[in-house]
Amino acid sequence: MAVLWLVLLAALPGFFLGVFLQAVWEHWRTTRIPAALQRPARFRALHCIILYTMAVGNIFEKLRICSMPRFVRFLQDKLTIKKNPEVVVTDLHFGTIPVRLFQPKASTSSPRRGILFYHGGGPVFGSLDSYHNLCSFLARETDSVVLSVGYRMLPEHHYPVIFTDCLNASIHFLKALKTYGVDPSKVVACGESVGGGMVALIMQALVGRTDLPQIRAQVLIYPMVQAINFQLPSFQQNQNVPFLPLDFMITCMCKYLTIDLSWKEAMLKGACIPPGFWKKYGKWLSSDNLPRRFRSKVQQPETPAPFNEAAYLETKHIFDVENAPIIADDEVIAQLPEAFLVSCEMDILRDDTLLYKKRLEDQDVRVTWYHVEDGFHGCIVLFDKKFFSFPCSVSLANAVVSYIKGI
Repeated sequence: MAVLWLVLLAALPGFFLGVFLQAVWEHWRTTRIPAALQRPARFRALHCIILYTMAVGNIFEKLRICSMPRFVRFLQDKLTIKKNPEVVVTDLHFGTIPVRLFQPKASTSSPRRGILFYHGGGPVFGSLDSYHNLCSFLARETDSVVLSVGYRMLPEHHYPVIFTDCLNASIHFLKALKTYGVDPSKVVACGESVGGGMVALIMQALVGRTDLPQIRAQVLIYPMVQAINFQLPSFQQNQNVPFLPLDFMITCMCKYLTIDLSWKEAMLKGACIPPGFWKKYGKWLSSDNLPRRFRSKVQQPETPAPFNEAAYLETKHIFDVENAPIIADDEVIAQLPEAFLVSCEMDILRDDTLLYKKRLEDQDVRVTWYHVEDGFHGCIVLFDKKFFSFPCSVSLANAVVSYIKGI
């Protein structure tokens, strides 16, 4: 028996090397690296590491050691958290929701600006720890009190837990602003990726709430504001660009929404979209609303497949406004606070941002748009990762700071 264990231990390095080589092969086989991307070799290396981590996580999941999302989040959280001597960090719970408070250490005679922050990573990755450095940076550079919300995720938790956690934590914070030294007239909601989508949803949910302070501005960093039209140009152009390839995104979305993965193809082709729905909301979801320079790059015609009622019945909750803030009523959109919208050229969610930008502007909501020509999905969180930082990561983080300081 001892000899058998020794043989198994000796074989482990070779096994994990094989898994890594398979991840490298998968990267070269399926990934497209846009020509505009700066530091492509570092980009490729980082993507191979992520693919390897997910592959090992999938092996552990099959062995019932732990789920893939938990394994990846565990490694993410082990990345070095920079201790900022200028910021006081406090871990709290609002009920069952973990939150992290970042407060500038310097004394002040007046209340500070407040920032509600919802991290990215979708229902799979991301955490309070993996976005710690970004939140600390925002607190220090904007002299603001930042509250980061640690919403619950897969595999244990499903729709609509991300929205309800973020909304409940936000309401709790807004009711206690004086406790944290925050000026009620200077609260900003900020989110990245799915967190950006949460900003859109929560701003809409708070419309008409006279018992709460009004949010001053919203910052949406490459948000996901719909899961209906996957034939937009950016989905076609960037479907194999890290760090959010289309197949992975829709797989995670289906798991969170408890949609069977067999309906993925119908969703991608638009077969689940009822003709009456498209007739009513196509004016907000169609690529016709994109600026011409983005429309001109479309590779395939934007034509939903013939309607499949079975597919619709299995996926119909994607048409709820809670999953598609872009289809909210005009009366709600018109009451939203001013917005700072970020889009990245090499991101499948680029066109989501552009469509939501037009949606807001059509209702006279003031919008500041920041487009990152060499940007990709998730780039902002890499702003301080040294070797794996990119010029677009630093410039985007600074742009967000500049906008918030101007509020």
